[in-house]
Amino acid sequence: MTTRPDTETTPEPAPDPAAAPAPKNAFDRFFEITRRGSTIPAEIRGGVVTFVTMAYIVILNPIILSGGTDVAGDDLGFAQVAAVTALTAGVMTILFGVVARLPFAFAAGLGINSFLAVSVVGQVTWPEAMGLVLINGLIIVLLAATGLRRLIFEAVPMPLKLAITVGIGLFIAFIGFVDAGFVTATGVASPPVGLGIDGSLATVPTLVFVVTLLATGVLVALRVKGGILIGLLSGTVLAIALEAILDLGPKVGGDGSVNPQGWGLSVPELPAQWVSLPDLSLVGQVSFGSFERIGVLAALMLVFTLVFTNFFDALGTMTGLSKEAGLADAKGEFPRLRSALVVEGVGAVAGGFTSSSSNTVFIESGSGIGEGARTGLANLVTGALFLLAMFLTPLTSVVPSEVAAAALVIVGALMMAQIRDIDLSDFSVLLPVFLTVTVMPLTYSIANGIGAGFVSWVVVRTFAGKAREISPLLWIVAAGFVLYFARGPVEMLLGG
Repeated sequence: MTTRPDTETTPEPAPDPAAAPAPKNAFDRFFEITRRGSTIPAEIRGGVVTFVTMAYIVILNPIILSGGTDVAGDDLGFAQVAAVTALTAGVMTILFGVVARLPFAFAAGLGINSFLAVSVVGQVTWPEAMGLVLINGLIIVLLAATGLRRLIFEAVPMPLKLAITVGIGLFIAFIGFVDAGFVTATGVASPPVGLGIDGSLATVPTLVFVVTLLATGVLVALRVKGGILIGLLSGTVLAIALEAILDLGPKVGGDGSVNPQGWGLSVPELPAQWVSLPDLSLVGQVSFGSFERIGVLAALMLVFTLVFTNFFDALGTMTGLSKEAGLADAKGEFPRLRSALVVEGVGAVAGGFTSSSSNTVFIESGSGIGEGARTGLANLVTGALFLLAMFLTPLTSVVPSEVAAAALVIVGALMMAQIRDIDLSDFSVLLPVFLTVTVMPLTYSIANGIGAGFVSWVVVRTFAGKAREISPLLWIVAAGFVLYFARGPVEMLLGG
């Protein structure tokens, strides 16, 4: 999930069904267009705007996933990931629009894809990692269908829910800084990381990152619709021009030679062809061999982390979007809540099956809502545009990682904004929130941050005399994370 600044307008209250005009036809009745005070032109416009604000994921997701090499030394092809990213986003967005009939678009979640590329594939192969994503989705579907998902969500205190989003934002931003060469390893004990090369920004690709970051930041600050996409495209044009003039080449050559002044994952050059048939060879490349490779306990803890990352962000996002659209009631519930949660779980299953990573609701859908979208019809428009994007995947390889890194930092900053809603005046709240937010980027692990926050919340709040406020479900989750942190010694004991 990603986030954006709040709009300055106050969401209109949900329309009164009794006062709503009669539907014009069966199509209108199905999507409740008139009943929700919308029109077909408004839905189409909202769907297009949502796609424009989300389209960067077709570029960003393959950059993140193709950058991770698994334990077998294999990686995912850039063009293949771009194709399945667009395919899955299109199908899931349309499915959600038809089933839940809400204007919430889907795409690969940035938190989970970073977790897969950085942490998970260091232990398993890519097919095995996607098998874990698929299992995670099946669990979410089960939790949603039985109503347990909402119970678990309600058991976690709001400060921790918000802290998880903030921590993931910092984690994503840190990955962006590293990918851009803005932050590099020093190779010494202290300081372990530093700025650029020997404390200065000495490469053209890193300077392109800085320019793209600032330009995109201005666009987002001005609330320009599609600001992130415009920033990505502008930065790419600049990179192509500089490469044509300076001929920098790749950072790592085909012979293994290193050019510190070169580009990271891809050199910004125009492709030989702009349109091609999508390569969907990654569809179905799923394996469940991780349980044998790393052990049942370690595999289950990875699934556990995926589940937590997935459903906390998604439920919070859908609640916020429904309020923005004026569709939520006083309790924050919105139409077809259970169906929406089930389909969101299906997004994780679909993402694992297609190797595009777990698909979830995007907060950028709020831009379409701001343009008037109130129904699932907008999703049909957004989804159709994502399916069309499958045929334009050669263009995605033009974007260098340094440019995409700017979008990661912007998204991380937007997610950081959630911290404004946390009351940090109570230290028994401050410490768990602080640990959640800081442990994620500093240990390069979303799982570690969530676990540190949950365990510290239970311990500190209990000894602060607030044990009665802690849900029994949270105790169970915290105990699971204690086991997760001690899994190395536990596995040795079990193995011995």
